[in-house]
Amino acid sequence: MASSLWILLVGVLFMVSGTMGVPPRKPVAVPFGRNYVPTWAFDHIKYYNGGSNIELHLDKYTGTGFQSKGSYLFGHFSMQIKMVPGDSAGTVTAFYLSSLNSEHDEIDFEFLGNRTGQPYILQTNVFTGGKGDREQRIYLWFDPTKDYHSYSVLWNLYQIVFFVDDVPIRVFKNCKDLGVRFPFNHPMKIYSSLWNADDWATRGGLEKTDWSKAPFVAAYKGFHVDGCESSVEAKFCATRGKRWWDQKEFQDLDSYQWRRLAWVRSKYTIYNYCNDRSRYPTMPPECRRDRDV
Repeated sequence: MASSLWILLVGVLFMVSGTMGVPPRKPVAVPFGRNYVPTWAFDHIKYYNGGSNIELHLDKYTGTGFQSKGSYLFGHFSMQIKMVPGDSAGTVTAFYLSSLNSEHDEIDFEFLGNRTGQPYILQTNVFTGGKGDREQRIYLWFDPTKDYHSYSVLWNLYQIVFFVDDVPIRVFKNCKDLGVRFPFNHPMKIYSSLWNADDWATRGGLEKTDWSKAPFVAAYKGFHVDGCESSVEAKFCATRGKRWWDQKEFQDLDSYQWRRLAWVRSKYTIYNYCNDRSRYPTMPPECRRDRDV
């Protein structure tokens, strides 16, 4: 009898996980060196706990950054980050995927620093075929400097979804049938960096970096990569259609996720290019499909 109840419970859990549209397993926390290498200012990256935790340091001389060893076509990519605390005005902590070719594709998280007491702004953007200008900005519903939080990207042939702690904050649907390019044949590397952008990052550049507060420190852990690794020349993923992120339940958000996304849009969104008629008198075609209205 007990074993029958256990089997029933496991079955219910699988049904729930399927309807919730979450990955079939939690992101795997691995050391930095498993998937990443430094790219510049190596001495501004500090390692702890055997490389399971790192810190990026920014001072008046330089910031720093790192990139993935591999290039990927589709997958689920996650990073746990604790943002620069205190007066971080002028600084940007970035986590993004990019193909870096002439008509590059890019999927961006950019965390814009603040003057003490003001909230961080999270800016997202999507570049397809070299075209960006699809900025959205939100406030977070927590202080991202107090603890680690998970920032993730799900990317498949059907959609790109940005997640904060498993809450979808943005979706970019494949709208090729509407004449909008979609990233599908340019492998992307994963990048992260901490750098000074006080010419635009905080209040449009009005708030400058206070170097007396340096070094500015962003902390990282949980360097999860679950993607189809490919050479930079490859135009397709050899396992396309066979991985978990290709399956039907991940081709759209489910009803619960749409409600969570609506909550973010109504409570925390402060800018959405889809609603900016000064820049776009005619709504970009992808906006209606992404329910960004």
